[in-house]
Amino acid sequence: MRYLALALALLAAACAQAPTQAPPAPAAPQITEDTLRTRATEQLAQGQRQYEAGEFDAAFKSLSAALDHGMLSKTDQARARKYLAFIHCLAGREVLCRDEFRKAFEIQTDFSLSPAEDGHPIWGPVYRNVRTQLIAEREAAETRKGSFKPVARSEQVLQDGMIKYDSGDYVNAVKLLESALKEGLSEKALQVRAMKHIAFSLCLQEKYRDCRAEFVKIYDVDPDFDLTPAEAGHPSWTKTFAAAKAQAKKALADKAAQEAKAKSAKEKAASPPPAAASIPKKN
Repeated sequence: MRYLALALALLAAACAQAPTQAPPAPAAPQITEDTLRTRATEQLAQGQRQYEAGEFDAAFKSLSAALDHGMLSKTDQARARKYLAFIHCLAGREVLCRDEFRKAFEIQTDFSLSPAEDGHPIWGPVYRNVRTQLIAEREAAETRKGSFKPVARSEQVLQDGMIKYDSGDYVNAVKLLESALKEGLSEKALQVRAMKHIAFSLCLQEKYRDCRAEFVKIYDVDPDFDLTPAEAGHPSWTKTFAAAKAQAKKALADKAAQEAKAKSAKEKAASPPPAAASIPKKN
């Protein structure tokens, strides 16, 4: 009996010393595509509300976060890019504004602003300029299909200059575009494009006298040159271009008048003198 009591006591002591088994940890919540998609949609809606309330910094963060999930539809991605473009333009960051509009077009080929948004004085011209440029690029790409040919050195330099212009590096854009012209651009349209963006770059650097002179030089290449409505409305060169256009048109009119006068004088000198009238003899 004594041995039985001792055994029971030892068993109780062993049980008391045995570690208590911890309860299992709760399973971590599973993040699914549906969860991310819902979160992205909510952040997009929140960003739009913040934008409309004038909370642009908060809107920028929400819209960027919505895009970072990579789960928005193309339509919603383009909408988020649109509001990011608006925010950049309102802050005076035109290059970033252009980039966001371009991304919106690349995501959704039929992307467009509403008439009220299109007519906005701050981002409307930027949007229309990007749209015009993309249309031109698409048309050029269609033309090049099936007829590939190596790009000439001058055209490659022109493309490099346009990249610098689009990135906001106007100093190096001018250098490259001028170099492209010196290399010898074969087509009149390419020459005009280079000269036009040289003028744009100079005006954006507030070198208005040089900008005006560059605009005037374009009319020696193309007397019918004009800017698109979106380009002409740009606040950095509207007045400068208008003055350059008037100056160039007057110079062309004066030149035409002088040539017409010289031609008339030449024709007059080449024509034979009128025959002398015969005088009747007296009887």
